[in-house]
Formats: sequence, C-alpha cells, structure tokens
Amino acid sequence: MSETLESNQKRWGHLKKVLERPGPFSHPEFEPSSEILDFIMTSCKILVIGAGGLGCELLKDLALMGFKNIHVIDMDTIDLSNLNRQFLFRHSDIGSSKAETAANFINKKVPGCQVTPHFSKIQDFDESFYRQFHIVVCGLDSIVARRWINGMLVSLLNYEDDVLDQQSLIPMVDGGTEGFKGNARVVLPGMSACVECTLDLYPPQVNYPLCTIANTPRLPEHCIEYVKLIMWPKENPFNASLDGDDPQHISWIYEKSMERSHQFNIPGVTYRLVQGVVKHIIPAVASTNAVIAGICATEVFKLATSCCVPLNNYMVFNDVDGIYTYTYEAERKSDCLVCSQTPQVMEIKDPNTMKLKQLVELLSESTSYQMKSPGLTTIIDGKNKTLYMSTIKSIEERTRENLSKSLVELGLKDGQDVLVADVTSPTTLIIKLKYLVDDVEMK
Repeated sequence: MSETLESNQKRWGHLKKVLERPGPFSHPEFEPSSEILDFIMTSCKILVIGAGGLGCELLKDLALMGFKNIHVIDMDTIDLSNLNRQFLFRHSDIGSSKAETAANFINKKVPGCQVTPHFSKIQDFDESFYRQFHIVVCGLDSIVARRWINGMLVSLLNYEDDVLDQQSLIPMVDGGTEGFKGNARVVLPGMSACVECTLDLYPPQVNYPLCTIANTPRLPEHCIEYVKLIMWPKENPFNASLDGDDPQHISWIYEKSMERSHQFNIPGVTYRLVQGVVKHIIPAVASTNAVIAGICATEVFKLATSCCVPLNNYMVFNDVDGIYTYTYEAERKSDCLVCSQTPQVMEIKDPNTMKLKQLVELLSESTSYQMKSPGLTTIIDGKNKTLYMSTIKSIEERTRENLSKSLVELGLKDGQDVLVADVTSPTTLIIKLKYLVDDVEMK
C-alpha cells in the first residue's frame, strides 16, 4: 500500500507542484488545492474528436497528464498510409476502427486511464451526449466537421434575460496542421470568437478550371476532378451524394480516373491521391502534429484547472524555416451566423430578377456562408414550403424547377425568414431577406 502511495506521489509530483502552489502565471481566480488533481482524475470528462495524427497525440498527452475519463470519436478505419505518424496503430490494426484501437492502446499502456471509443460520426449524437463533457478537444481534418461541432456547442448555451449562463458553456480546444504549419485555438462559445466567426482564415480550396479538366487535362488531379465533378453527377453510380469516406465511392472514382489518365497518357493517379483530391487532404508531418497536440493538451489542462490563463485565443505555428509562433486574439463577429444573438440579414438588390439558384450559389460560394448543400424552406401563408433540397433525391427532383424562379415568383417577401439546413451546422439557420432596389429599401 505504501509503495503504491509513494509511486503515485512520484508519478504526479510534477502536477502537484503546479496545482498546489501559486505562481507568476496563475489565473487570477486560481486557488491552489490538492482537490484539483483529484477533479482531473475522477470527475473531469474530456471528449477528443478525431483519432488520426492529432488525435493519437492528444490521447497520449491527456492520459499522461492525469485525465482518466476520456471519450474519443472517429468514423474512420486504419489505413496503411496512417502508420507513419499515427503511432498508436500497428500493421495488424489495418482495417480496424481508429477510435477503438487507439482507446485499447491507451487503456493498456496508461494505468487507471479509461478511454471510451465511439466508432461513428459526430452527427450521430444528440445534445444530451455532448452536454456531459467538461471540455471538447478537436483533432479534425475537416472544416465541415469543425463547423458542425462548433454549432453544436453554441446550441447548448443557455441565456437568461439575454445574459449567458456560463454553466452551460463547454470550451472547445481546436488544433489543425498543414505540413510544417499548424494552429491551435481556444473557443469559449458565446464569449470568444467561434469557428464560424473566423471562417475566412481557412485556406481556400484549390479549384481547377472546368475547361481544362474537361478538354485539356495535364495533371492526374485534372483526371480525378473530371470524374468527381462531371462523371459522378452524370452517372450517379450509387444513387447518392459523393461521400469521401465511403471506400466504394473512392474506388469508383479511382477506376474512372485511371481510365481517363490512360486516355490522355497522364501518369500519377493513385488511390491515395484520389482520396486527397476528393477530401482535400493535405500531407501531414508527425512532428507538427506532436507540437500542436502538445499545445492543445496544455490548453485543456489550463481550462480544467485554472492554474494558468488560457490562450487568448489563436496561436499560429510555423517551422518551415526555423521555428516561429505568433498569438493573437481573433475577434467575434457581431453578425456571426452561429454565435451572434442577432438575426442574419441577407440583402437582395432586386428580388424580381434574382433566381433561387443564385441564392443557393450565394450561400455556397460567399465567404460569409461557405455552405456545402444548403436546403431551403420557409413559411408562406402559415404553411411550410420546401424551396429546394439537394440531399434527398425525390425532394430534389420535385423542387428543382424552383431554381429557375425568381424570389418574387416563389412568394418570398421583404423581411421573409428562410430556414437553411446544411451539413456544416447541427441546427437550422434563419436568414431574413431584405429587399433593395437601386440601394433603396423596398416599402
């Protein structure tokens, strides 16, 4: 018994030095206590989203910091290409669930730690699931997923007389890497800038001219984009929207891309490249993942213990030439689509000429919205009306003709609320139309 006690004293001695005495970097409200370490080990519940390059590092760091109640979500299985940086996996694990394999590894290697895996999508869980966690930390490779979980945490906020109930706030720590560059951020929903507030920070996706990929392809990427943008919608092989995480979909695009590459004598099309182009994957560097995960885990520790002031609120890391870091405060947008308490107003210059198709394009292409496949509904004369929805084939066919109609023809009036559903958000967003003619508001 005494040996175990002495062993624990040594094992957590470095944390006790931080948590049981004040320091120059302590949070103003920090009160040193031995109970803080007990909270970390027995009560604090952490959710890690993603068990890839960042996620493996995060799980290892958090477990070694004393967090014992961790959940991890990942919908992917282990691929051979993962093994060079996702160090919790071995060759024998190929084809297995990332979340389950990572959890088993940590549970065996870190005594007392209990990682609970969820082999599923984040969208498979409701509010009650996310509400149980103290902190959410993300190691994602998808902007859509970041926006979705950001929207979920904002939707959990409670307001009383327009005052935020801070007990309903669940902090989110988010990390991202891009080769030798990375970033880490702390989001306090309802208080600091959320993911949607800073959507324009994400690098624009590389788009190839349609005339090039259709007529004069020169790169293997051109062949893949041709199949993705032209052949898939035309042939609709699986009677469903393209899913970059579905092996059948990727295999179909790979085969068709190979055929096109042979036709134009373009070498270089590989299954991995197809995955990269379809999912916009950027090559990862293990050392960058380790640095960013370490920073994120430290921020989780600071938020859980209040031992130090947390990051405020965005940090950039770059080790392309030497090592460079920079921290700044990203500002909240007063009219943020997700976290602001004000209705989102969309100005329409001329509703008589603007078609519904243009409205859908604006929601998809504007830097303010960047939606993927928005579905639009509204209420006219007290009845729900679906304007357009592309995700369900039967509804898309029935509402397709609305795309060529003007907003006036569809019965949409000045001040009308349009409800927009999209994969980037767990909640339906409300956009209020404001009609202008020659920059003068219509009466």
